[in-house]
Amino acid sequence: MIQQQQQFDCVELDELYWFIERKNTEKACKNIYVITMVSRQPRQILGFDVAFDKTSERIQKIINDAAEAEKYCTDGYYGYLGVIYTGKHIYNIHNKKDSFTVEGVNADLRHYIPTLARRSRCFARKLENLRAAISVFVHAYNKFGLAKYHYRLTHKKKEVPFSIIDFI
Repeated sequence: MIQQQQQFDCVELDELYWFIERKNTEKACKNIYVITMVSRQPRQILGFDVAFDKTSERIQKIINDAAEAEKYCTDGYYGYLGVIYTGKHIYNIHNKKDSFTVEGVNADLRHYIPTLARRSRCFARKLENLRAAISVFVHAYNKFGLAKYHYRLTHKKKEVPFSIIDFI
């Protein structure tokens, strides 16, 4: 988990699923879930978990381990209703307008971690391997995102945009 010492205005929670080993077309595969908690400003992954389930207890642990927020935005998954939030819970079952940031981060996870890419030949053989890959990604993603956030605070919008060169 990522430890943060500040309070955030708004965080979003979402889950994505995949499977361990090759997808078998003859029998149902056991899903694995990646649950992510993301702050909107700065765009950081505050917590995540990789498991075979996505229970309210697992989500509660992610929230308890992260910094508090004023608002918690989630999609229509019913498991979010069994969680105790320190701030206001916005549960949107109709669309993704309240969880657009976490949906973007989940798209980044699928893009940059080949194991999570759809229709990929890459696959995790163990849950621990996927958890380790996501942990490394989260560390690099947060470091890059924080550098980008600080760059935008100190530079005018018409200047050259933030790039990997600024990060290095």
